[in-house]
Amino acid sequence: MRVGLTLYGSLDGQSGGFRYDRQLVEGLREAGDTVDVIELPRRRYARGLLDNLSSSLRDRLAVDVDVMLQDELAHPSLVRANRDLPYPVVSVVHHLRASEGRHLAGLYRAVERRYLDGVDAAVCNSTATRASVTGTGGPPETRTVVAPPAGDRFDPDIDARTIESRAHEGPLRVAFVGNIEPRKGLDTLVDGLAEVEEPWELTVVGRAENPTYVQTVENGIARSGAADRIDLRGRLPDDDLAAVLRRSHVLAIPARHEGFGIAYLEGMSFGLPAVASAAGGASDLVTPGETGALVEPDTPGGVTRVLGALARDRDRLARMGQAARGRYEAHPGWPETTARVREFLRTVADDGRAAG
Repeated sequence: MRVGLTLYGSLDGQSGGFRYDRQLVEGLREAGDTVDVIELPRRRYARGLLDNLSSSLRDRLAVDVDVMLQDELAHPSLVRANRDLPYPVVSVVHHLRASEGRHLAGLYRAVERRYLDGVDAAVCNSTATRASVTGTGGPPETRTVVAPPAGDRFDPDIDARTIESRAHEGPLRVAFVGNIEPRKGLDTLVDGLAEVEEPWELTVVGRAENPTYVQTVENGIARSGAADRIDLRGRLPDDDLAAVLRRSHVLAIPARHEGFGIAYLEGMSFGLPAVASAAGGASDLVTPGETGALVEPDTPGGVTRVLGALARDRDRLARMGQAARGRYEAHPGWPETTARVREFLRTVADDGRAAG
């Protein structure tokens, strides 16, 4: 099978979405398919929309494939271009921009609706993402597949006894992993932790993406009076990040929206319960009270209640950590996910040939 993949930027990007795309490409190639990767220049939203007037973009998309995957994050450049393509298009949807609650959500929803109306099928990373796609004018559920990412980036060797022992050590050690930008909700975490009476420490790992938002977070840290307990580490190599997760008790990312939240699963591999967003796909991973907690966006009080309770009850923290590790072990690996996507693509390609 000849497959294409169109995306913004380089396939070597470090975010969870890029890792997902990269694993799909590797899995398809290992199965004997050819994959032609088309890397478009990363655009600001308005500039991406102007690409639809460009004949050079349409020329770049004129490749000889049976089916084309498109990372939905590149949708601004592809709204109109998809109308003229000679092959079926399958959108890979990590999350819809309109789901993030941004101030231009209405505009994003209208553009994404038009984009999704022009694709033949969709690969979604969670059931919540699939519901967003079908509810925004995308392909019907019968033309979608849910193929979650694997969280085996680290796959640490850690047992129940280690998780039990760690849970009773020192102050509650909380880890946040994600870019420092509004969607990830670090400000909510800082404000929530500030009201936890029990001892705690917070380690923040992630690249500063939005200077204005970074200032908002720093102001919140100053108001909390707990700057000496918050360690802003920036982006770390995988080995250093693994060391942070190995010593932590809980992973907390109270995001405003997560299409899936692969960081939650990666934390679970270390036996960390996840304090996750109730908005989006984390409910596919997190069972409240068992492997973590789901908190509504922008609710510091919810963060306070959850983390305060775990800081007080270390036996419960240990049980939840062990359950989180078990949830990680039961999750599908990349071979199963890529095989599911490949079978779906073959069906879409066969349907395209029959229609042609």
